[in-house]
Amino acid sequence: MKFFNQTQQEVFESLHTGSDGLSSRQALKRLEEYGPNTLTESKKTSIFFIFLKQFQDLLVLILICAAVISMISGNLESTLVIFAVIILNAILGTVQHRKAEKSLDSLKALSAPTAKVQRDGAKVEIPASQIVPGDILMLDAGDLISADARIIDSHSLQVNESSLTGESVPVEKLDVVLPSQEVALGDQKNMIFSGSLVSYGRGAAVVTATGMDTELGKIASLMNQTKEKKTPLQISLDQFGSRLAFAILVLCGIIFLLSLYRDMPILDSLMFAVALAVAAIPEALSSIVTIVQAMGTQKMVREHAIIKDLKAVESLGCVSIVCSDKTGTLTQNKMTVQSCYLGGQVLDFHNLNPASPVHKYFLYTALLANDSAIAGEKQIGDPTEIALLHMGIMLRTDPAKLQKSYPRIGELPFDSDRKLMSTAHVIDGQPVLLTKGAPDILLEKTIRIMTEDGPRPLTAIDKAEILYQNQSFSEQGLRVLALALRYLPDNAVLTPDQETDFIFLGLVSMIDPPRPESIDAVAQAKEAGIRTIMITGDHKITATAIAKQLGIYTAGDLALTGTELDRLTEKELDEKLPRISVYARVSPEHKIRIVDSWQRRGHITAMTGDGVNDAPALKKADIGVAMGITGTEVSKDAASMILTDDCFATIIKAVANGRNVYQNIKNAIQFLLSGNTAGILCVLFTFLLALPVPFAPVHLLFINLLTDSLPALAIGMEPAERGLLKQKPRDPKQGILTGDFLTAVLWQGMLLSVFTMAAYFIGMNRGGAAMASTMAFATLTLARLFHGFNCRNQRSVFDIGLGSNKYSIAAFGAGFLLLNAVLMIPGLQGLFSVSKPDITELCLIYVLAFLPTLLIQLIKVIRQAVRTPRPLLSYDIQHRPR
Repeated sequence: MKFFNQTQQEVFESLHTGSDGLSSRQALKRLEEYGPNTLTESKKTSIFFIFLKQFQDLLVLILICAAVISMISGNLESTLVIFAVIILNAILGTVQHRKAEKSLDSLKALSAPTAKVQRDGAKVEIPASQIVPGDILMLDAGDLISADARIIDSHSLQVNESSLTGESVPVEKLDVVLPSQEVALGDQKNMIFSGSLVSYGRGAAVVTATGMDTELGKIASLMNQTKEKKTPLQISLDQFGSRLAFAILVLCGIIFLLSLYRDMPILDSLMFAVALAVAAIPEALSSIVTIVQAMGTQKMVREHAIIKDLKAVESLGCVSIVCSDKTGTLTQNKMTVQSCYLGGQVLDFHNLNPASPVHKYFLYTALLANDSAIAGEKQIGDPTEIALLHMGIMLRTDPAKLQKSYPRIGELPFDSDRKLMSTAHVIDGQPVLLTKGAPDILLEKTIRIMTEDGPRPLTAIDKAEILYQNQSFSEQGLRVLALALRYLPDNAVLTPDQETDFIFLGLVSMIDPPRPESIDAVAQAKEAGIRTIMITGDHKITATAIAKQLGIYTAGDLALTGTELDRLTEKELDEKLPRISVYARVSPEHKIRIVDSWQRRGHITAMTGDGVNDAPALKKADIGVAMGITGTEVSKDAASMILTDDCFATIIKAVANGRNVYQNIKNAIQFLLSGNTAGILCVLFTFLLALPVPFAPVHLLFINLLTDSLPALAIGMEPAERGLLKQKPRDPKQGILTGDFLTAVLWQGMLLSVFTMAAYFIGMNRGGAAMASTMAFATLTLARLFHGFNCRNQRSVFDIGLGSNKYSIAAFGAGFLLLNAVLMIPGLQGLFSVSKPDITELCLIYVLAFLPTLLIQLIKVIRQAVRTPRPLLSYDIQHRPR
């Protein structure tokens, strides 16, 4: 029911209550009917069930089977290592899943513990959970509102609804009827909402909704209904994992059947198939992806972005739409004086001259008819008044000193009916009434205008020019105040009746200005193929004006209000969506609808926000970005990223980092797969030729879990390449296994296997099967360590610089030492089933392992030279044939 367009009596009749509230008996009955005034949440999945879900992956099931077979065959080392990797990955997945389920706890904390109501005709304090529709709430400054209600009495009542609307300026609440059928939440001046705060005045309101029926409850419902989407990397890895698992099962099945056909014992056939599976599956992949993402989060912390969900790091790389809140994110979140209108002309406030009579009284009125204060870094009071005090400070006029020099001898506080504030002072021996307020109201009470030569009568032309300038300021999205004065008779008693016959001083315009870095960031985002959309609770005119300054709103774009958005069907919205750059006066449902519309078009969407009203959309978006300074705990819990500086520019830095993380993960996967492909090809080759197996299972585990992991992690730490932000966002539908990617994996894997098999045959000739296995194992291990340098970047190591990634050098060094320790230390030789090579064999291993990398680097250099056009010399330009 829309209580905002009902009269007070109609509201009472709808809720079967009255100005004295309910009786205790009525309240108890309604409590049974409506339930307690609390927020409920959907049932959570148990930790144990979440842990079990981590084992549903087909690759994980294959590894478990391999571990069981290894255990049956008595190979306990392999069994323990495989199970350790599987369980570690499951624990990591469970922890990440549980972190994402905190949102509603903070939402509940916004509910007030107690409330003052009229019961049985008397004012009593009760637990907020016992409030029911029809109760009369008694409101005072500082109260946290505990239910939605319709105002029935207001004495200068102002409510801070920033947690719901995103706008920090307190809203004046009145007992009026709003005739329109559609009124945005921020414009419902006769309604108050659960979770908001009474910042000034007092009043009474009749409760219209409690619990999950409140606006706060609707947000909780939206959050319960909103399911988190898988990131593009998760989808790619899932596809990659299922395809790889299928290929491995088919391959292992064929090998197992062929082994039986060759009359190999069943256990030996199984072990051979297990060896092939272990060689093919990149066991460390999941851990490496997690660690690389974690490293990316550490880098982002230094750039003022805290990543709560590791998966979000990579998703940032393919963001193509950023839906940004205005206040505090794109703007500075502080009202600032822009221009003044005095003496018939528009001036920058920096050009005010206190020596001029007009300017002097204008400045005095702004600073003296002011209830706010600035004490060092602390600012107390209304944002509009604080902006006026900052103007005085910028003009080297200390407001505190001025107020001491001209103390108040009377005052008329701001009143919602008068829309004026006046203070009386003695200035130059003359009692003066200084007034500021709404331009249209003040102008009706004005008869003269201040000039350099003193006051003169206000003409119709003067009035028309003032109203025109007021309209001009308003169309620019500026908030406008009019300033005036009146000379008072001595010993006058100050009453509202004396707020008349004013002398007009001027207009002052204010706005929450854009952050300078946001303008650059929006331009950078555009260059990176990222569209910025402004979504705000502010008015359409103000939002559009700011969006134009930021470069978000350009010629041909559209701006919609929440009410206008409601009138559009899904089809109509989809048609207009690419042109809409600004959404104003929106509700939480609108924000979810906007995000959903862009997601339907296949875009990875980021949403920023700081209020409770933003939480459902933050959860719905692919990347939810909360504000760390001004953000509520609810928004922070719902988001996957928190900006510690509340700055839009930080998002663009995070996008660049996300792109780099994805590229590094893809390079690491290429490194793992190409190395594993080499191992598989070597095993298949020896099987087809009926030769002894080149690797023992322990060899494959050593390669996959030790020497693979270090270079892969080093690849994950590769610095971002030049011009990363000038590239367009990658297509989220594009999987990892593209044609180019698979081609690179196969030919590089074949190259590694060729030199590994060369070492195998040399070993067979020099020392039989044991030495062949040792040389193949050592060559493939070292070749894969060298191969880590190939997979750092698509360009050659000569171009990117060998030392630009110190981690890759450290990883190679550590792997090289581990390999030589296994080859040279007697105790380790037995544990890893290797024979000690002589100096010749060792040199052959080193040379054969290095040759694949040398060839790959030469190919990269040639490709780069072919693709890079030769720079034209001045001679070429001048003497080119026509």
